[in-house]
Amino acid sequence: MIRKTLTFTLALFILTTGCSNITGKQAEDNTSSKVTDESSKIEYLTYDTFIKKVWNFENNPDNWVYEGEIPAVIDFYADWCAPCRRIAPIMEKLAKDYDGRIKIYKIDVDKEQKLAGVFQVRSIPAVLFTPKSGQPMMQAGAMTEEMYVKIIEEQLLKK
Repeated sequence: MIRKTLTFTLALFILTTGCSNITGKQAEDNTSSKVTDESSKIEYLTYDTFIKKVWNFENNPDNWVYEGEIPAVIDFYADWCAPCRRIAPIMEKLAKDYDGRIKIYKIDVDKEQKLAGVFQVRSIPAVLFTPKSGQPMMQAGAMTEEMYVKIIEEQLLKK
């Protein structure tokens, strides 16, 4: 009985904290279109916009040089990922709460597989915290709003 409970708990934890970076039929079957709220402060990045706004790893493959003016939080996600959908409203709230102080970007790993590969994203959600200067930090798995706020305040805004 204890073994079954432990197995169930472990399985539930794995399912709720992250999704593997699965591509193929699941990604192809997801044909729903995204509706972006006009008031949204989140920006969806492509390969080209990432290079212009975050890091041009083609010109600086061995040296992180942040291209942005203010710190950024970059959410690697997929539409089919339940934990990704669970943190989406948190990212929306953070984008509004920190408007003008940090940028919130999202990268769809199914559409931008090369970017996911550059950061070796193996499970999602994966969130890259990018300070204005210094090295970025990657956090895999869904976290609470309070945890995101703590990292933003302490690591990106240095409060």
